[in-house]
Formats: sequence, structure tokens, C-alpha cells
Amino acid sequence: MSTGLPARQSLVIVGAGPRGTGILERIAANTREQSGELALDVHLVDPYPPGGGRIWRQEQSPLLWMNSEAQDVTMFTDDTVRLAGPVLPGPALHEWAGIHGRVFADRRRQGGYLRWVYEKAVAELPAGVVVHHHARRAVRVSGPRDGRQQVWLEDVARPLAADAVVLAQGHLDAELDDEQRELSAYAARHRLVHLPPDFTADSDLSALGPGQDVLVRGFGLAFVDLMVLLTEGRGGRYEGDQYIPSGREPVLYVGSRRGVPYHSKIGYDWDAGAGERPPLPRFLGPAQIDELLAREGGFDFRRDVWPLIDKELGYAHYHRLFTAHPERTAVAWTDFEEKYAAAAPLSAELQALVASAVPDPADRLDLAALDRPLDGVRHASHEEFQDALRGYVTADLERRHDPEHSPDLAVFLGLLSVYGQLVRLGDVGSWWHGFFSYLASGPPGPRLRQLLALSRAGVVRFVGAGMRVSAEGGVFRATSATVPGAVIEARALVEARLPQPTLARTRDQLLRTLHAEGAVSTPAGLLAVDPDDGRILYGDGGAHPRRFALGAHTNARGAGAFTRPRTNSPSFRQNDATARALLGLLRELSCRATAA
Repeated sequence: MSTGLPARQSLVIVGAGPRGTGILERIAANTREQSGELALDVHLVDPYPPGGGRIWRQEQSPLLWMNSEAQDVTMFTDDTVRLAGPVLPGPALHEWAGIHGRVFADRRRQGGYLRWVYEKAVAELPAGVVVHHHARRAVRVSGPRDGRQQVWLEDVARPLAADAVVLAQGHLDAELDDEQRELSAYAARHRLVHLPPDFTADSDLSALGPGQDVLVRGFGLAFVDLMVLLTEGRGGRYEGDQYIPSGREPVLYVGSRRGVPYHSKIGYDWDAGAGERPPLPRFLGPAQIDELLAREGGFDFRRDVWPLIDKELGYAHYHRLFTAHPERTAVAWTDFEEKYAAAAPLSAELQALVASAVPDPADRLDLAALDRPLDGVRHASHEEFQDALRGYVTADLERRHDPEHSPDLAVFLGLLSVYGQLVRLGDVGSWWHGFFSYLASGPPGPRLRQLLALSRAGVVRFVGAGMRVSAEGGVFRATSATVPGAVIEARALVEARLPQPTLARTRDQLLRTLHAEGAVSTPAGLLAVDPDDGRILYGDGGAHPRRFALGAHTNARGAGAFTRPRTNSPSFRQNDATARALLGLLRELSCRATAA
């Protein structure tokens, strides 16, 4: 006998961090007018608390900061976001927390914000939707393409039944690659310390003893966390520009491919000077992406995409220079813009135009020089290089906090615009993501000032560019062409970077099994999904009708963990498209069941 009530449906979201929370917010937004029409159980599967997930959990050191100013972090859409669903504005982090917008909040506070967003989304779901949190790991997804799925949980005998599944695990642990396995085995044989790539807040740093020389490979954000936990985290403190050691710190010898830290976050707002924002996109927009996707033979990033990126970022830079600092240019903007638009990307013609219109080379944008600032630079001694790199970091801090160099902020906006377009191309390789992070997602200025203080105190030492690490003579050895002939030996090596989220090496059992059963990986090893709605692609060329995935482990990754307000965030667009596809699927299944 029929009850007249709709049969309950089930949605499983694996990963309850920012991405899973964002999906839930978009489901709530797209169903806010459907009170009582949905009969749905939403199962969030994550061993960590909903909202913050693993990375932004509130149980971590209060010394660890966010890498964005509080005013640049939001989980809510605004009228710049081009999406099919409703725009539901909400507070950015600084508004919610009641703090100044330029503050770099600690991760605990961000975890609180994310928990609030999660609870708000749950409260705004229709009455027929019930959310369940399972504090476990999902280990497998099974089920036919045209039928209900089963999501198996760790140490649970019976699976969760699911009409649809979303994989939003975020950052993943990975098995060691060949080099890391060799280094780890060498360390075990010689009683050395080797810490492979990891999320720094989860690393056991107790093996790094006071005064011990430690080689650190990686000069990005993972290094900054490491630096903080091994200095202030061990009782050191700052008095003005001076670091007062506790005596418990190791000595960190840090280097990388570039040999320099990521560029400082920009320390001023757009309205610090005159001039309008550059009208972006200009040379890399939807039309250019359509053309790249339509090419029969596909596209090559370096040959076909990078020249457009270079021209787009150059346009943003010179638009700001000519409109806000015209005294540093030699021609009218209208004349320059016309010739710039006509010139081929990366051409001698374009270079000649810039040289004639911008007298000071320091006002010209040279992305190759920015990418590798130590190329060809040589120092006679290790100590000479320490002074030189401190000068480099000081100059970077001064420039990134001086509105006279506001074309840098225009380039930052250009990078965000480019990233929003490249999402449609899928996997464009790891180099672009590293370049974007180096220019646009570096540490807060105060962190670089701390780095300078630690360098002066001898707690941090700089190795140089193209850092090479070898295991020989019972120790680890580091060299760099920046200081020819210099060799640094240490009994500890830390790989200061996150693991690469590849399907082949991930420790996520669910994803590895999914891959083994036919889910497609991109050339860089990411999970391939349909860019329109996040459905997982399989080797037969089709998208799975009931399985979706979004986030860093897929080719639908965003420009960062969070979104700046008023930037038409690709993450928001992805979340909305996937939420609407899920709801459409559930409605279709409900109609089938009713008809049957």
C-alpha cells in the first residue's frame, strides 16, 4: 500500500572539507524553493570534522596562519559569479570573525568559519533532507552504471547505498616515488632522518634535534609551516626584527629549483593608486579556449597556451602602468594598446614595442626572469650568498608593499583571470600550478620578515637554485650552481612540499581502486572528469552517470583552497554545476521510480 510519500534517496559525499561543504551549500541554494519536495539522506564521509576537514581542522597549532588575508576568503557567491543557480551572498572571513580585512587569520579561526558555513548550509536545506556525518574513511565505490552505488567504509561491514556519489577528498597522501624510496632506504641503513613530502602540520618533527643541520628541499608554503613549527613552535620568539632562539631549533639549509621563496603577498589594495582595473580577459578568454579545445590534434601548453598567458599578463601589467603611472611611459595608452593587440605573442615586434614605450627596464614585465631569478647568478662563497638572498627578499617585500609598483597587483588579477579560463582545458601539467603559486600565492609579508630574522640569527641558511641532493658517504649532501664548489652535509633531509595527488601513487584506497577499475587519469596522473559537471570519465569514453569528483585530485581543480570575493570563482561555478547535475539526476530517478 502506497503511503503517498516520495521514496528516500541517498547522496554520499566523500570529503567534508571546504569542497564538500561548498557542494552542500550549492545544494541548499538550488533547493531553497523546494521545501518538502525532497526526501534525501546526505552522507558526509570524512574522519575529520565537517567544514574544515583535515587541512583546516581546529585542532592544530595556533601558530599556523592562513596564506590569504581574511578579506580575500569567502565561501559565498556574489553577482560576479556566472552560474545557473541562485546567488546567495554571505560574509567573507573577516566579516564573520569581526577582524580587520588585512589580517592573516590562523587556521583554527578559518576552521571555525568553515564549520559555521557548513552548519548554515545544513540549516538551509529543505525539511526533507537529512545530513549524516560518518567519521571514517571511504575505501571503495561499487555498483552498476545504471543502478544504485555502494560506498564501503573502513571497518564497517555494510556499505552506504547511494543514488549518487561525489568524491571531494581534497589533498591526499601519496606513496613514495622511486627517488623518495631510495632516500628513505638510505636513511634507514645509515640511521639518518628522512621526512618525505607531507602535510607539514601532520609531520612528526621530533626527530630533528636542537642544533642539528637539516637539509630542506622546497621553498614554498610547506617550508614556511616547517620554519614556524621548528622555531616559534619550539619556544623561540621575535623582538622587532630580531629572533631570540630558544636553543631547541635545528639549523635549516633550504633550497629549491628557483632557490628563492615564493613572492610575498601584495600588501596594498587596488584603490591605493589611480587607474581602473584592466578589462580581463583580453587575449585569453572563452573564445581562445574554445579554439584550443576545437583543435583536431589537441594543444600543447608551451606552444599554444603559454604565449596567450604571457600576452594576457603583459596586458594587465601595462594597462595598469599606463593608466596609473603614465609618467613612466613614453607614448599614449591608446597607441600602445593598438600595437600591443596587433603584435604576435612573445614576438620580437612585441618586445621592441615595450622597449620603446616603457623606458625603465624595471617597469617591463619579464615572466621568464621572474620565474628563475637566480639563473646565471654565481657567488664566491656561501656567506656572500646569504647576504645577497637577504637583499633579494628585502627588495621583494618592499616592492610588494609599495603602490608605486601596482602593476604587480594587476598581474595578480591577470593570473586569477587566466586560472579561471584554464580550468576548461583540464590538466595542463604541474608547471603552471607551481608558477601560479610562486607569483600569486606566496607567504604573508610578516612571514618573510621572520625568514630574514631567522637568517640573520643563523637558524635558516640558503643553499641556492637548482638544489641537488645526493646520498653518499653516510650522509645527505646538497649542492647548487649558485655557489660553485660548496657542499653542505647533513644527517637529516626534509622534503618541504605536499605529495603529488596522482591516482597511481595516492594512498586513498578508494581512488586507487577506482583507477584500477577503469577511471581515466590525465597525463599528470589526476582523475579525469567532465569539465561541465564533474562526472568521472571512464576508459570507454563515457562519463559515469552517478559518480562525480571535484578538487585537487582531479582536472577540475581550482586556483586555490578558497575564493576571493568578486572574482567569478571557477570553484563556485564548478560546485554549482555539479550540485545542479546531482539534483537533476535525483529528480530523474524519482520520476522513474514514480512511473514504475
